[in-house]
Amino acid sequence: MNACFFDMDGTLIDSRADLAATVNHTRRDLGLDELPVDEVLAHVGRGAKYLLSHAIPERADEVDRLWGMFMDRYGAHMLESVQLYPSVRRTLEELADRGWLLGVNTAKPAFATKAIIEHFGLGRFFKGAVVAGGDCPEMKPSALPLRQCASLMRGHRLSSHDWMVGDNWTDMQCAANAGVKGAFCTFGFGRLDDSRWTVKINRMDELLRHLKAEE
Repeated sequence: MNACFFDMDGTLIDSRADLAATVNHTRRDLGLDELPVDEVLAHVGRGAKYLLSHAIPERADEVDRLWGMFMDRYGAHMLESVQLYPSVRRTLEELADRGWLLGVNTAKPAFATKAIIEHFGLGRFFKGAVVAGGDCPEMKPSALPLRQCASLMRGHRLSSHDWMVGDNWTDMQCAANAGVKGAFCTFGFGRLDDSRWTVKINRMDELLRHLKAEE
């Protein structure tokens, strides 16, 4: 049985408005000017502390204090604007029907990942195979969180027939490091840089025909 792993921000969910608003709210609290949304989003994908230290470089030495401010604000408002990308639910439903094991491999904090999965009713697809920020001692692009996620799928062992789906170079490098295929989501807000990829998809349901070849 093959497995497909998904990133969250910029892949399953469009959370750009919530993330940018929370960062800029934190900057205002510190008496700093707001940043353009694109500048904030450029730092998403490597965990909340990375985001804070790079989107608020003026206070990079206070990241532990900023973490509490950011999490309080984000926790209160993270479900206000977040949306599933088009065709995400349909894609997950079809893959589940076709017998694929599905998981989430994200740098997003665990409490937020859990809340958003519950908010959209996605838990039935992943069945506990979720590794979020703080769940693993390493983060993407390391292959370790992907291997940890696979172990939650009835002890699944990664193979070259498995896939990692994401919108950032960290996802594609994670796929390469783990020896699985990488599907890069052009509709997200991450960046590819010079990382390797197997396919590029412009909509989530384009993934279905690529995975068909592995069945």
